[in-house]
Amino acid sequence: MEPSERERARQRDAHLGACSKGDPPGRADVIASWRRVSAAGVDPGGRPRIAPLDEAEVQRRRTHHGLDRITSELTPYLQSVVDGGHLVVVTDADGHVLWRMGRPGVRRFADDLGFVPGSEWTEGNVGTNAIGTALVLGEPVHIQGSEHFVESHARWGCSAAPLRDPWTDEVVGVVDISGPRTAMHPSVLATAAMASRLASMELLERHRRSLEELRTGSGHVLTRVSSPAAVVDRAGHVAATSGLLTQRRVALPDDLQPGVVHLAGLGDVVVEPLPGGWLLRGGPAEGPLAPRAVLDLTAEPSIEVVAESGAWTRRLTPRHAELLLALVGAGDTGLTAAALADEVFADPSRVVTVRAEMSRLRRVLGGLLLARPYRVAPTVDLEVRWPPSGTQLLPGASAPVVMRARGALARA
Repeated sequence: MEPSERERARQRDAHLGACSKGDPPGRADVIASWRRVSAAGVDPGGRPRIAPLDEAEVQRRRTHHGLDRITSELTPYLQSVVDGGHLVVVTDADGHVLWRMGRPGVRRFADDLGFVPGSEWTEGNVGTNAIGTALVLGEPVHIQGSEHFVESHARWGCSAAPLRDPWTDEVVGVVDISGPRTAMHPSVLATAAMASRLASMELLERHRRSLEELRTGSGHVLTRVSSPAAVVDRAGHVAATSGLLTQRRVALPDDLQPGVVHLAGLGDVVVEPLPGGWLLRGGPAEGPLAPRAVLDLTAEPSIEVVAESGAWTRRLTPRHAELLLALVGAGDTGLTAAALADEVFADPSRVVTVRAEMSRLRRVLGGLLLARPYRVAPTVDLEVRWPPSGTQLLPGASAPVVMRARGALARA
């Protein structure tokens, strides 16, 4: 039988009063959460200690892991929940609110609590709550009324389920259904959990389509390799193999770069970048291991990548050519998103646009480009082919990096 709100409030007050006679009664997971947030120094009468993220950062996080597309898939399924007076929220894996859907009244209620886009709804920031506690436990959680640690949240109820990417095994966010405690029932937790599963299935299907595209587009690569080899996606899932692998997935390090790499269960292999993934080659590493790339700006911009297994070429948009030109000039130190925005737009605030474009460019070039900061992988030998004169360099472009390059060509 569910405890009454009066009983929840009594249990909460007993914990905050630091009872000397053992644990106060109540759910074990809630009691454990109260202990954690007490130890973290959360003020039960306070407000969130961290200011919400700005709009540009919220937008960047929405595009990460494809969460922006997931929310559009969830909207039809959860419309009845919204019509019932609830607030539907999707957060990232750090607990930042990225997306809210609800009627004006419940949104205003949430605003009063600081439950706004960009806010960090973790245990360490706002105390016991369904989103933060679900992230800690890795399982669906319902927190009702006075089970919240912070007193102002006792008017609220919430059910949340972690959103896991089954392709990478990462928790990439949380699906939460919240509202005034009088409108919340524990059965809402099942709806949140189902929404999370539906979102995970959508992520899985997208990854499967991408793997099939990688298999179709790179199958010819294996025919040019004499040693055992395999084509894998960025998460290590095997698209195609010719004697190197028997398993369906190989563990790849997060900072994988082209060259000779020791992989668990495989030993030393030669890693080469492919569009959307990697080529892994076994056997002795003979000849030049570092791939060579040529950024051709003599006419329509393109990039050619030459590795031991062969070569591939991709046309580039003018914007991607500008970004690559800026990264070539930055060398091994690389550039932050703000610095890249300044180089391309003369506006360092355009970080959202830059990050979106770099995400697309990295999908094309794979491991040739690294992030944080953005830079060309140090194992890649990148050459630029320039046009005969500065006026022929990316005609029509006005990016500061292009203007400087035109001036340098004129002087040369």
